[in-house]
Amino acid sequence: MIFFFCAFLLLRIIFWWFAFPNSDEAYYWLWGQHFDWSYYDHPPLEAWIQGLCTSLFGRSAFVLRLPNLFSNVAFFYTYYRIVIYLHKNLEFWKVMLLVVSSPLYFIFLGFAWHDHLLITASLISAYLLIRFLDTYLTDGRGETWRLYASAIALSFAFLSKYNAIFVAIGFFATVITEARLRPLFRDRRLYIAIAIALTALIPIIIWNVSNDFLSFRYYVDRSVRPVDPGIKIGPFLGFTLVSLFVVPPFSWIGFYQLLKTRLPIQSIYPTVAFWVFVPSTIGLTIISLVSAALYYWNITAYLLLFPLLPFVFRNFKAQAIYGLIISAVLVFHYTVFPLTALIDQQSDPDSRMLFGWKEVAAIVESEARTLNAPLLVTSDYRSASALAYQMNNRNVIAISDRIDQFDFWHRNLPDGKDAVIVSDDWYPAELVVLSKFDRTSEPITISVKRFGVWIKNYYVRKGYGLKS
Repeated sequence: MIFFFCAFLLLRIIFWWFAFPNSDEAYYWLWGQHFDWSYYDHPPLEAWIQGLCTSLFGRSAFVLRLPNLFSNVAFFYTYYRIVIYLHKNLEFWKVMLLVVSSPLYFIFLGFAWHDHLLITASLISAYLLIRFLDTYLTDGRGETWRLYASAIALSFAFLSKYNAIFVAIGFFATVITEARLRPLFRDRRLYIAIAIALTALIPIIIWNVSNDFLSFRYYVDRSVRPVDPGIKIGPFLGFTLVSLFVVPPFSWIGFYQLLKTRLPIQSIYPTVAFWVFVPSTIGLTIISLVSAALYYWNITAYLLLFPLLPFVFRNFKAQAIYGLIISAVLVFHYTVFPLTALIDQQSDPDSRMLFGWKEVAAIVESEARTLNAPLLVTSDYRSASALAYQMNNRNVIAISDRIDQFDFWHRNLPDGKDAVIVSDDWYPAELVVLSKFDRTSEPITISVKRFGVWIKNYYVRKGYGLKS
């Protein structure tokens, strides 16, 4: 196990220190430079933390992912407490190996996205609730502080990402389906705990009231109001097959064995684990058939299953090798060279955007010096976020045909201003941006290559006379 843990740790350090921020990492970092009650795409906790870290320690790849370091420590310490509670002997290293060798968790515990906070807070909340429910079943009372602490942790999960609702549904389903727990519905402490968890909605509601409930509407439209009605086989296969890949097949076999095995533990834990897994997985599978569901939306579903796997699981080495190979490929892909660039010139535009920003920023700075305090404009939120991070400039503007957080920061652009405009082939400036100016210059093409292989082109123009 020592070899595998050292290898995974080395990969994590390489990624944290050397990978340029994924477009969404830069996007959420930029949120932190514009403090608000909440934000259009997600709740505010990750942005608040990013803003605090940047104000204290400045901007760097290490600082960007510093919150992940603390959440990882809390995450695995909670697993340690769970393993000790369930097994009475130290199976922790096996459980930790199962988690880090699952590409889903290797990736999302590393990205400075909202997910690392979501899964950490959800795991802490579930552990505390299980401890409360077990003592409640023993003495009819339970430890009140654990119930309230679980609610506080759940509120942090809600402040991280909206799909914490699946965790809450799993908790509720446990209480309602377990006859011995139903008296809790007559216990005022349960309602106090619910109220504590719902406090997370206060800043989110304040923001939505001030912004015509656009965040809530965005998620409803995205999940249950598809533009094209009918069954979506492609998204369904994408959700299910990628889920089977990022959580290794060995673990899925173990999950199936858990369903058939009577576990030698006296705890409500397996029931909670079942109900956290089932509604989320079934619900998102159904959504994938009619609209869109991404594999990582189900990231909380598997959390409580891993500590149960040592009861039925034997393929630790096989899963570790599987996870190590995939993780090594992903780290190389994100930090050194996007492997999908070897396939064709269009595939995986997200990963291509990790490269070339130092060159782009140098040209932008050079062009900006020829204008009088110009605006910095790009054609999409991804490029705007990456440029803002590279230049450490919170005032970069995205002009595109989709609503994003930039629309709330830059509602009224100044008439007549000149600008330096950045675009690429994924979101060409010709679509929306160029029509906003009286005239524009011919583009400077920046061709990004690694090891002699073309990755993508960026285009830098000057725009004269903005028309808002």
